Formats: sequence, C-alpha cells, structure tokens
Amino acid sequence: MHLKDLKNKKPAELVAMAEELGIESASTLRKQDLMFAILKVQAEQGEQIMGLGTIEVLPDGFGFLRSPEANYLAGPDDIYISPNQVRKFGLRTGDTVEGEIRGPKDGERYFALVRLTAVNFDDPDAVRHRVNFDNLTPLYPEQKLTLDPSDPTVKDKSARVIDIISPQGKGQRTLIVAPPRVGKTVMLQNIAKAITDNHPEVFLIVLLIDERPEEVTDMQRSVKGEVVSSTFDEPATRHVQVAEMVIEKAKRLVEHKKDVVILLDSITRLGRAYNT
Repeated sequence: MHLKDLKNKKPAELVAMAEELGIESASTLRKQDLMFAILKVQAEQGEQIMGLGTIEVLPDGFGFLRSPEANYLAGPDDIYISPNQVRKFGLRTGDTVEGEIRGPKDGERYFALVRLTAVNFDDPDAVRHRVNFDNLTPLYPEQKLTLDPSDPTVKDKSARVIDIISPQGKGQRTLIVAPPRVGKTVMLQNIAKAITDNHPEVFLIVLLIDERPEEVTDMQRSVKGEVVSSTFDEPATRHVQVAEMVIEKAKRLVEHKKDVVILLDSITRLGRAYNT
C-alpha cells in the first residue's frame, strides 16, 4: 500500500477501513491519527508500505518527511529518516523522497524509512550529480508559458488577455497589483488551470498565506496542482515556515532539471509575516 492512497481517501472511507481492521474508536480520531493507526496495523500484518513526502532536515542531522496535505505541519504520519540516510544520499530540506517504510518499534513514535527508491522523482544516485541552486546561472526566459485556456467552455478570458498583453515565460517573476475584491483569486485559478492543461511537465504549487479556510478549499477543488496554505488563524511564524518549505522544495526540483511554477497569494501578507 502507498501512503498517498490513504491520504486521497475521504474521512468516512478511512473510518470504514479502520473498523474492518479492528481499530477501536476509529470515528473519534483525526485523519492523520487514523492513517497512522491503519498503517501500523498493516505493517504488523507484514504488508509492504510505501511513503512519499518532503524532507525537513533538523539541526541534529536526522529528518522527517512532511506531507503537503498537512501543509508541512509536524504530525503523527510523518516518516523518520536517519542521519546515515541523510548523509548517504546528500538529502537537504525540500527534497521530495519516496521509499519503503516500516512501522514504529517499541519506544518509537514514527514510521521510519528503510529503503529509498526516488529523490525528486529521479533515481537516488542522481542526487550526487546535481548542481546546487545557488550555483545555477540565471537567464532570461526563453520558453513561453501558454495561458490561453484549452477548454473552450471557459468564459473568463483573463488568462488569455495576459497571454496577449504580458506573455509569461519559464523563469519569470510577475506581480499582480490590484485592489481587494476585483477577482485576483479567480485569475490565479485560471492561470493555474491553463498551466496544468498546457504544460503537464510543470510542477505547480499554489501557496496561500493568511487566507480564509474556505478560500483554501475552493482553490484545492479548482486546481490540479499542489495547494499549500497557512490560514489567517495561524501565527506569523507558521506563515514563514510554510513559505520557506515551499521555496526549498522548488529549489530542489529545479536542481533536478524540473520546471516549477509557484503562485503566491498574497506576497503582501507574507512580507507582513516576515516583519512580525
């Protein structure tokens, strides 16, 4: 079983699955605790379990695979990676790691990675040959990002207007300056949909800082890419932590020659969080 298969299930499906496995009080558990309990039972039954996440390397040398579904918050379903594995494969914060995991032994709280199969969706050996992001050469954009929606039923043509008036390219930085309540969020959704439809090779991340939870839900339902958020009820330090995890993940993917697009809403609130 793959951990992402569990994360894609609805809470009701997880509760039914847990009850089949004989887990008590399944309906009272949070989703992350429920997944942890299911995985623990399956690991005890000898089933092979695969895990995927973005590593956060801590000062002591070991790391944990954080989940984008949990907005990179520490949780019971995090996967422990030993200092030896971190050193052996040259892992750094932001690397997307996939591998076989085992259940926690006596006295342990977390699942642990036992065999690493991929780093940033590449062979683990490729990590040794990557160039550090800070040593890469910045260039002017040479490849265009087509924002014209491929779906003819889309009535909002704002992304098409951007395509004509202000064409976007890979490697470009663009700022949308507009007053509140004029439709910036809808425009971002249209841009995200156009990128996922026209450029399937691009890894899309939508980062929402200091937004309302219902706006996050709307974005998750509208966008096929990865949606990461830190809502208005989170402290400013949390906003900064989430933003830095996203940028580190993007850097590691670029080091592996992947194209990454980050859509941030909003940079004003992120700047305010850094100044707090």
